[in-house]
Amino acid sequence: MTTATLPSATRAAGWFHALSDPTRLKIVEMLSHGERCVCELQASLDAAQSRLSFHLRVLKDAGLVADRREGRWSYYTLDADALDQIADFARAVKPGAHAGSCRAACCS
Repeated sequence: MTTATLPSATRAAGWFHALSDPTRLKIVEMLSHGERCVCELQASLDAAQSRLSFHLRVLKDAGLVADRREGRWSYYTLDADALDQIADFARAVKPGAHAGSCRAACCS
């Protein structure tokens, strides 16, 4: 990811806000193993349905998870592309990543 393709500060802040909560990080970790029904997440996290819905909405609004309905259940998956973008962003802003050669506005 080049400086020109870095996400906006607003988008990056949304990702990091969504990942700043221990419960949401646990959800991401669970979803890293594959799609999960909301009932599985609720049981594993011992969370009230309303609280879990809040956390899932934050992750979904940040573009980190997607959902689908099947009957009365909702199933959630991680958006691998979004996680790749976060990793690319982190690598791009790592100290020393520019090696003094950047002439972009970020280094002037």
